[in-house]
Amino acid sequence: MKGTNLGEFEELVLLIIGALKEDAYGVTIKYEIEKHTKRKPSVGALHSALHRLEAKGYVDTRVGEATEKRRGRRKIYYNLTVTGRAALEQARDLRNMLFDLIPNPAKG
Repeated sequence: MKGTNLGEFEELVLLIIGALKEDAYGVTIKYEIEKHTKRKPSVGALHSALHRLEAKGYVDTRVGEATEKRRGRRKIYYNLTVTGRAALEQARDLRNMLFDLIPNPAKG
């Protein structure tokens, strides 16, 4: 399927969304990426990836309540879809299969 392959950063974002469950929105996703990978993605790069993942059907969104702290703006929460979970599993299976092709020098 053209356009449905996962890039490395997209895969990372999907994994973080899955781990965060109901609390996955821009700031928490960015924080978790920084915490676990020591990478500092720009907000623009993160939002571009989120839009691509939504277009592929790998995530869907819901809008939270407006808060005074956010000056009336609403948070957009991201949820991993069944299709997104399947894409992650397919990427993992392919990676594991290819990794298993690498000879292990310790086994001779």
